[in-house]
Amino acid sequence: MSRNKFPPKPKYDPDTGPVYLYGLHTVRAALDNPGRVKKTLLATPNALGRLKESGEIGKVKVVETNPKELDRLLGGEAVHQGAALEVDPVSRFGLDDISNLKLVVVLDQLTDPHNVGAILRTACAFGADAVITTARHSPRETGVMAKAASGALDLVPMIEVRNLGDTLEKLKQRGLLVLGFDSESEVQLKPRTDDRPLAVVMGAEGKGLRQRTRELCDEMVRLDMPGPIKSLNVSNAAAIALFAATAGRKS
Repeated sequence: MSRNKFPPKPKYDPDTGPVYLYGLHTVRAALDNPGRVKKTLLATPNALGRLKESGEIGKVKVVETNPKELDRLLGGEAVHQGAALEVDPVSRFGLDDISNLKLVVVLDQLTDPHNVGAILRTACAFGADAVITTARHSPRETGVMAKAASGALDLVPMIEVRNLGDTLEKLKQRGLLVLGFDSESEVQLKPRTDDRPLAVVMGAEGKGLRQRTRELCDEMVRLDMPGPIKSLNVSNAAAIALFAATAGRKS
């Protein structure tokens, strides 16, 4: 029996392979980020024209392609809009790299890239100064995360920390109120009218905040949900939490 001397090319694995950002909005944000290392832009003629209309392409290598090739590279579920950009992962910051923190979002071991991306987008919309993640039990940057973030990966600094407990202590030393969210808390979140800097801490779905994280929060609160469902997807909960926590503030 004859054997195929040319086995099929292994399917691209977004969790281990190169980082491809896709979608016109996401690619545009990455192209506009001077701190982002851009390698190759794969684009259809139409998508390339739209990208050039919205800004400079820069010196990145451009390879003309077609939708089928992008589907083959990224997977059929990727909504790429005819454009994909191979990049190095965005630079992660340290807590000391950002001097003025007024609003930060802290994620306690969230691993789903869709949720982390969606929270990044929400954090950007509410003017957060940074999103803090743990070095372990947090997702690698992927096109899925970047697409969900809709450009926020290149707009909001991500701070990666090894010890979340030490980080919460440092945030409190810098004058931030650390506000933890738990659907079982007896205290209902109310809009805050003071201008004290705020750290909003969200836990992973199912597990919630770890015990040590809870102990270090200044307050534990829950969202008011009078309906029969008492819990939300963490990205939806983060959006409501940020609105409720900041709606009454002056700045």
